[in-house]
Amino acid sequence: MDTSLLNSQTVELLSQITGQKLTQKNLTPPVIFLANLVTVLLGVIFVDGTVAESEKQRLLTTLYRFSNPESDVRKLTHLMIKGVKDNQVYKQINNLLALAAPLSESEKLLLIGFGYEMSAADGEIDPHEKKYLEILAKHLGIKPQYLAILEAGFTHQENVEPVDLNEVHFLLSPARFQELDTIFVKAASDMLAALPAKPEHKITKHHSNISYKELAKFQENRKQLETYCGQISQIVKDCNERSFLPYTLIEEIEKVSKKIKLQRFRLAVVGEFSKGKSTLLNALLGEEIQPVREIPCSGAVTVLKHGIQKRIICRYQNGTEEEITFEEYQLKATISENAAIDCLSDELADSQIDEIIFEHPDLELCSSGVEIVDSPGLNEHPDRTKITQKLLKDTDAVIFLTNASCSLTQVERELLQDVKTQLNYGKANEPANNLFVVGNFIDLVRSDKGREQVRQRIERFVKGENPIVAGENRVHLISAQATLEAILQGTENEYLKAFQNFTQSIDKFLTFDSGKLKIKQFITQLNRVVQKSLDGFYQFEDILKGKIKISEVEKQKILENIGEASGRDIKIKNLAEIQQKEVIKQATDSWTKWREELKENITQQSKHWDSLHSPVFSQDKLIKDYINKFTGTMSQEIDIWGNKKLRDVILLKSIEDLDAKIASELNAIQSEFQSIDMHIQTNLSQQLKLSINGINDDFTGFGGIGGGLGIGALAAGLMVFTGLGFIAVIFASVAAAIAGSFGFGMLDFDGLKDKIKGKVIEIGFQKFNESMNKNKLPAKLDEIIGSVFNSRVESASRVIAQAIALYENLLEQQEKAHSETLEQREAEKTWIYQKREELEQVQNGLEVILSKCTII
Repeated sequence: MDTSLLNSQTVELLSQITGQKLTQKNLTPPVIFLANLVTVLLGVIFVDGTVAESEKQRLLTTLYRFSNPESDVRKLTHLMIKGVKDNQVYKQINNLLALAAPLSESEKLLLIGFGYEMSAADGEIDPHEKKYLEILAKHLGIKPQYLAILEAGFTHQENVEPVDLNEVHFLLSPARFQELDTIFVKAASDMLAALPAKPEHKITKHHSNISYKELAKFQENRKQLETYCGQISQIVKDCNERSFLPYTLIEEIEKVSKKIKLQRFRLAVVGEFSKGKSTLLNALLGEEIQPVREIPCSGAVTVLKHGIQKRIICRYQNGTEEEITFEEYQLKATISENAAIDCLSDELADSQIDEIIFEHPDLELCSSGVEIVDSPGLNEHPDRTKITQKLLKDTDAVIFLTNASCSLTQVERELLQDVKTQLNYGKANEPANNLFVVGNFIDLVRSDKGREQVRQRIERFVKGENPIVAGENRVHLISAQATLEAILQGTENEYLKAFQNFTQSIDKFLTFDSGKLKIKQFITQLNRVVQKSLDGFYQFEDILKGKIKISEVEKQKILENIGEASGRDIKIKNLAEIQQKEVIKQATDSWTKWREELKENITQQSKHWDSLHSPVFSQDKLIKDYINKFTGTMSQEIDIWGNKKLRDVILLKSIEDLDAKIASELNAIQSEFQSIDMHIQTNLSQQLKLSINGINDDFTGFGGIGGGLGIGALAAGLMVFTGLGFIAVIFASVAAAIAGSFGFGMLDFDGLKDKIKGKVIEIGFQKFNESMNKNKLPAKLDEIIGSVFNSRVESASRVIAQAIALYENLLEQQEKAHSETLEQREAEKTWIYQKREELEQVQNGLEVILSKCTII
């Protein structure tokens, strides 16, 4: 619908019809469509000169589909019926055309479809009514052959032209009516159900034309690393049994091995309801797994992954889980039709499902090491913040889906900003490299010019002055349904080719951008273990050859150093505990002050909240918009407090101080190692340096805050804790408070909007405070802040444990050498030489894989 085509004549006409003083701002798409619908239906009723009581009832039955009893929309409907009747608008072709000017071709066809439905309600179409609809359709530019399809549908004829039938199905696709309201989407779906069905294509055997060649290569490299890891592990274990290497190397290689075995790419699909996410997933998988419906469908987070057999696990919020059948999955993964249309938030809020895991052995993408996460529509989900955090945790790439025919609504733009910020760990000003924006339903945009305009619209926003995405090939236009049909039928079409370009972009990104980095990290960690093992071999060889000799005095010094290292470990833990308590105290005081100022800050910001939805026709969506604005503003305020106050003012200096103290203690240990190295010609300090460098797997290093502080996760933890998962509760309370309480000034849009906005803030803070009183902030702060401190302490303790193990292994090697005969020593040298050769071969293999990554 193009509301820019409205003129002053139309505004004046609708003011006359409703008896209200309207402005162009008041004429929202649903209001315009309703005015046209009332006019057309009354024209059908009055054209034959008689009005039966049954026709009046049919009129009300049709119009009442678009409103609830006692709602302002119902009152508006009655005003329009009276106004159109009194002014006989249905007879005035110029007025009819003025009203219908903003309607799209699809909306005009749906309008005429309701006329045929009304006329045929008694089983046959009156000739006068049919003539009226034909004249009106001609003026509206609707093809006569389309009318034949409508007539056939409502008079139960089957003999229709397939080409015309396909055109009508195309124009009445429910995806074309999302701009109006969910109820219109349902109306279009019902209209299609009344028409003759499109001829079904016979589906041949499953044949997917989608391949993931680069991911397959990545898996080959990963499996090779897994093999090398197993070889290193066996060598380290054998050497530890013979007292050649310290036990800590076993723990280290097992940790790396676990990471390599569990390595997978996580691909999340997000967006609003009814954008075709489930169909997209089915196309990605090449199989109809996800339930699909024209109205909101997915009600739970679903993770699709590879498994040795088909099975579905349902995990609940209370920690329990059960295996369910495919039929049960179809029910559990879907919200009810009534909830999809009316009470969506309530049903989603009541769900006890945490996530559903779908394992499948034959899905190529999942077999390539990818887990796909299907989300509920995030615009309406009652726990949007919490659910997005769950979706984006450890996510390698995100596909954001929008409807190409009405792409990137204001709500979608806000949602995209939120996704981008979370992908960047709270950094709102940086574009996300791992975010793909995909326009679905491109088949509904017929012209090349229209498709180019869609692409430009999306790219201007996501790559504009404040870019959302970074990187090449991050915007794609697809038709998931047309692609899925081509895959299942084993055919090719232009949409399959476009989809192949999209999947190739995902394939290359996961492999080259994310996968290459993971391979390099694995190789670095494996090389570190290999080098420590080789150093241990060289050290023992020198002991066997008599190059390294430890006197009793030096042995005593080493034992003292072990004790001192243990003491430094305890010292670090005590320092961290003291600083953590001080930070929690400062954070609690800061939070209290922030909370006192919060309501005033949000009230001031609410003056800039806006919504495209009408407080009359789409009051539920307006309320949800304002609730999302409230929670979004609350989220921003918490984020500001977390970043500006907690991080920059409180945590930053404290963590820097702790990092410096930890670095000082580790430097002291290394200094002691250097002293031992000088006296007995060992390289313990170099071996310890490898362990200290290993901390960079978790942080950017001691003395630098880097990614180790994890403020994005910290602020996210506060968001979940503060109870912002009560959107459905706020919605129910606001709707109840508003119902009938603001009087019938229904077209005073701004006045009603301000009252609804005020009620959202009032009830939102009431629920927020209830949540705060129910929970204890210090305990949560202790948990969140403690995780920042504990991660540093644990890393330092791990390094110190490895330092102590190096000392102990040196003494064990010395003791072993002293107790062996000359013959045994020679045998040990031969055995060590063999193991060293094996490790060097592994090193060479790792270099080959690394060189492949560098070439990429």
